[in-house]
Amino acid sequence: MRTTVTLDPDVEMKLKQVMRERGVSFKVALNDAVRAGLNGAAPAARRFKMPTAPLGVLPGVNLDKALRLAGELEDEEILRKRELGK
Repeated sequence: MRTTVTLDPDVEMKLKQVMRERGVSFKVALNDAVRAGLNGAAPAARRFKMPTAPLGVLPGVNLDKALRLAGELEDEEILRKRELGK
């Protein structure tokens, strides 16, 4: 079927990019894009995996307030050094 299509500038740029990357004609790039859109074909999203590691936390230690604890420990160390004259 032959028809006239008016493309937005961003769509035209994307089609030209696909043409260059895949080395295909405008017709092939446009038909593939329309097919993918009509079929609802979207590239499968890669599942994100976060690497984990054991922290070696002792039972009963609450890490919810770890930053506050770290600040308190740092304050204690500063006071200790001040008393020693360092």
